[in-house]
Amino acid sequence: MVVCHKSTKTYAVQGDVRRNGRHVRTVRVKIDRCDRIGLREARNKAKSLMSQIQSGVDPTAGPDETGVTLKAALDHHLSEKQFRPATAESYRYHLDKYLTRFRSRAVADITRTEVRDLYETMKKQRGQTTASCVMRTLRAVINTAMRLDETIEKNPVAVLRVPTSNRREVDALDLAAWWEETKSCGHIRRDLHRAMMLTGARRSSILQVRREDVDLNANVMTFRHMKTGGQMLFPMGKRLSSIIADRLESDEPLGSPWLWPSPNSASGRIVEPKEQRRALPSPHEYRHHARTLFIAAGVPYAESALLLGQRLPGASGGYVHAEHLVEHLRPHAQALENLVLGPMWPLDDEQHDEK
Repeated sequence: MVVCHKSTKTYAVQGDVRRNGRHVRTVRVKIDRCDRIGLREARNKAKSLMSQIQSGVDPTAGPDETGVTLKAALDHHLSEKQFRPATAESYRYHLDKYLTRFRSRAVADITRTEVRDLYETMKKQRGQTTASCVMRTLRAVINTAMRLDETIEKNPVAVLRVPTSNRREVDALDLAAWWEETKSCGHIRRDLHRAMMLTGARRSSILQVRREDVDLNANVMTFRHMKTGGQMLFPMGKRLSSIIADRLESDEPLGSPWLWPSPNSASGRIVEPKEQRRALPSPHEYRHHARTLFIAAGVPYAESALLLGQRLPGASGGYVHAEHLVEHLRPHAQALENLVLGPMWPLDDEQHDEK
């Protein structure tokens, strides 16, 4: 056949590959452009290609790979330990979006030059941050492939100088000004910002709290989406308990299962707590402030780390189960509240203007 394009015409041959009487696939093979070869030569090449196709050979198939492919290495990498769903999704996204040229190739055949060229291209087209993230993914997957395929001697990503993530700079926070700034938000977002300050919880943890995760009798809030896995029982101080109690009562007519409902969100809850037009911290900046203020409140390192949902270092840290220490941690959570809200909201003031 002749395939007509917008500006060129190309000779091609098409046929069905059959093996053992079973149709495997239909393939089309490009021969050459019509202005480069004559009809006689094109027919001769077509006969040769059709002979291969009719004998069960796919002329479009590449050479057999000589080792584990990048896709297989990624599958093995993700099966070695329990990754968070978002982490596993980001690995697969990098493979399907940016590493398609390597996806089905043997890792042993990926060269340093190819990796370097891809990195430089991505920096120009996607930016340094994206290029660095993709290269870290590629490096981790190839390290796994090296354990599976002994023919892989070196990781080609090792030749790159991939910069580490920039350290987040968080300015000091004026608590009195912060308190006044939260008053300018809607009631739900106001209480969310105050809860983020008093818990130091990760964004995904606090935003996915449901109403059923709050026990006002025990003054405990359960975070079920933890980076470290499992769940966390956070002992709420008196002020935070009052904030959450009012929140549950006020939002009950909405019929939402979420603690921080949002009628404008497809998920039914707040998904972006960062205020664009107000000088309020981001969720991760709240963690920085909480960690610093725990120290200022005299909370020991181990207790403050557990309240932030972090694992304690060392072998003995694996034996510590924060869910068994809720009441032990409660005075330390209260100490943070006293430091943050004490001047604005004394505990003995039952007539405060905003419960």
